[in-house]
Amino acid sequence: MTAVANAEQALAAIEREPFDLAFLDLKLGTDSGLELLPRLRARRPDLDVVIITAYAAIETAVEAMKRGAFDYLPKPFSPAQVRLVVRQSAERRALEGRVSALEAALAREVPEVDLETRAPAMRAALELVRRAASADAAVLLRGESGTGKGVLALALHEQSARRARPFVTVNCPTLTDELLASELFGHAKGAFTGAVRDQVGRVEAAEGGTLFLDEIGEISPNLQAKLLRFLQTKQFERVGESVTRRADVRVVAATNRDLEADVRAGHFREDLLFRLNVIEIRIPSLRERAEDIPVLAERFLRFFARASGRAAPSLTNAAVAALAAYPWPGNLRELRNAMERATILWPATTIGVEALPERIGGAAPDPRVPTLGGDFTLDEIEREHLTRVLHRAHSLDEAARVLGVDPSTLYRKRKKLDE
Repeated sequence: MTAVANAEQALAAIEREPFDLAFLDLKLGTDSGLELLPRLRARRPDLDVVIITAYAAIETAVEAMKRGAFDYLPKPFSPAQVRLVVRQSAERRALEGRVSALEAALAREVPEVDLETRAPAMRAALELVRRAASADAAVLLRGESGTGKGVLALALHEQSARRARPFVTVNCPTLTDELLASELFGHAKGAFTGAVRDQVGRVEAAEGGTLFLDEIGEISPNLQAKLLRFLQTKQFERVGESVTRRADVRVVAATNRDLEADVRAGHFREDLLFRLNVIEIRIPSLRERAEDIPVLAERFLRFFARASGRAAPSLTNAAVAALAAYPWPGNLRELRNAMERATILWPATTIGVEALPERIGGAAPDPRVPTLGGDFTLDEIEREHLTRVLHRAHSLDEAARVLGVDPSTLYRKRKKLDE
């Protein structure tokens, strides 16, 4: 613990040591704690600052929170109050650490989606992301499921002034109403069955950063009201607790629903939609950016090949044609799954139509590829069959066993194929 008497000593102290928490009096002789607060936060963005004062007033507390204070303690306060604030700060940091570790693990396990694109619709969406990043207004990302809304939300955060602070995701449809409220705002010990201790919520964990609410259209009317209040005032209470808290976060939401239709049907609050939809960015479906499909597919193939320790396969022209013709109802997520499947089940150096799921591979049969029963000669059918077996076999001997011929015979046939 370090004690200092004025603003200059405080600034010097945080330069010498990486403090996690500071208690800052509003009256520092001739200095003002409110004036010092943003200077401390500018030098140490991860520093939690608790304002303490004998001159408690709502206006002062609000101003302190606006300038980045973590909490506010009016004098006289008890040791128990101090211990509570310290514990809350530690809990928030621990949750941030868990969130960061989880995101790092996901980044290693999930292929990155390169934001470079040839599609005009996607370029327009990325330009809106770039421009929106410089503001602090709420953003609503609209698009079909699997289009990469979460990737663009993270890109928006990384381009914003909040990039050094947490990016926290809440997947709204996965939890019950009670658990989602707890996930968002935290809960007090005993608030519900299983609440064995106080818990910091994702809103607090995202302090200073970005809160990404995925599939916002799925939340209940009761939670919509709580979220609306938070968007309007930045204030909230943990579940089972009456203490009003504040959090400085930028909210980015995403949906695949027609929220205007939900408003008309009475399922979604119109005032909440207005609050969320300050800046709207529509993410195009994969079929609307067909020129990106071959590049994305090759990128996924490289990722999964690297993960399995094999050389990256390439796509045949017929496979590219099938991928381009397929409508991709599952968008990027479906393409990713198809390329992962091909990498696992098709050990050859090239990925042909036969390596794709039937619903995709049958989307655009290449008329140039010989097929049984088609208008092709026996030589053409044999050549296609030999090529496919050789591509997926690990060795010449294995291919010979599959074809039922001697390796020497297959060697001569393969040599003829190369002529």
